[in-house]
Amino acid sequence: MVDDTADRSARPATQDAAASAQRPDSRITVAVITRNRRESVLRTLDRLAALPERPPVIVVDNDSSDATAAAVRSHPAGARLLSPGRNTGALGRNLAVRQATTRYVAFSDDDSWWEPGALRAAADLLDGHPRLGLLAAHTLVGPGNAEDPLNALLADSPLPREPDLPGRPVLGFLGCAAVVRRRAFLEAGGYHRVLFFGAEETLLAYDLAACGWGVSYEPSVIAHHHPAPGERPGRSPAVRRNALLTDWLRRPLPVAFRRTAGLTADTARRKPGAATALRGTLIRLPAALKQRRRLPARVENAVRLLEREAER
Repeated sequence: MVDDTADRSARPATQDAAASAQRPDSRITVAVITRNRRESVLRTLDRLAALPERPPVIVVDNDSSDATAAAVRSHPAGARLLSPGRNTGALGRNLAVRQATTRYVAFSDDDSWWEPGALRAAADLLDGHPRLGLLAAHTLVGPGNAEDPLNALLADSPLPREPDLPGRPVLGFLGCAAVVRRRAFLEAGGYHRVLFFGAEETLLAYDLAACGWGVSYEPSVIAHHHPAPGERPGRSPAVRRNALLTDWLRRPLPVAFRRTAGLTADTARRKPGAATALRGTLIRLPAALKQRRRLPARVENAVRLLEREAER
């Protein structure tokens, strides 16, 4: 006779786990920002509504002119719509986090969503690691689930592992594939007003670390990103502008001066986008200088380690 005692005892646990995975999860909200991409945001809402966690969803409409707001209101996902009446850029995420009532907030753009079970896994990790402020997910791109190049960079982070954090410590992430502890996000100030949009994630990672919160990449938590083909107009200059403004806001002055000189030289050589990036930097520089705050030595040392590794 076959002894199936072990099999019988395992069965209820397996069934309980399966049932738990299908229950709603009240710990986490999904925040989505959108502007003039009605069909794309509706596709994202379809995906979020189908998740087993059935998270509450907050959509920030950045002053769309294509009837996005009306479409979101009528979508069966039942998302809460915030309409600030202007384009708030990445700051729309700040609005959503302030309105959220859950402990954790996951970010999606209007062309991204979460793998079923990913939000529950992220919430479990945040529950189990009280110092974890932000969890950077593993991002799969397009219908073919291609690896986002950022995955490899995050996985190869040279920052030493920390015993009270999961995954790999990092100081960067993809804005549409991250989950934050609401309290940590608000303490760090959220996304910075001076940057508005474009490579705004780095400064938030710096500020979280400066406040003592951990930022980790965890490949078991998966997000999907389906961007439209081609680069969005003006994005490359905005990315370079904001990288330089981040230096002026947080890095030592010699770093900021050196990189400003580099952008000025590229402008003189008429490199594409350089003049636009420099002009945008100079317009915002007075506000950046007023809000300048040097990183603590431990965070600055971590940034320099990452830069040395990137230069190899």
